[in-house]
Amino acid sequence: MTTSSEVEAAVFRRLIKHLQQRTDVQNIDLMGYGGFCRNCFGKWYKEAADNMGMDISAEDARTAIYGMPYGDYKAAHQTPASDEQLARMDASVAKNKG
Repeated sequence: MTTSSEVEAAVFRRLIKHLQQRTDVQNIDLMGYGGFCRNCFGKWYKEAADNMGMDISAEDARTAIYGMPYGDYKAAHQTPASDEQLARMDASVAKNKG
């Protein structure tokens, strides 16, 4: 019998694959509209691993999310953020605290 944890894990893997394929979607825009980005997933991945007693570095957690080292991803796919994107991100992140 399939458990809800197995379904959730499958959905998570599909979401990560989708984000790895959609390199055109910038982290700054994910932050601006959703209040989270690939880096957040990396932090959450590490936090969950730590809570379960798994020893993983922050860089390894990011690599699991990006599908490559973060520096490589950033060099290949990340563009400079505009003032508008930064302002939208700041407003969105402020909602996370509430």
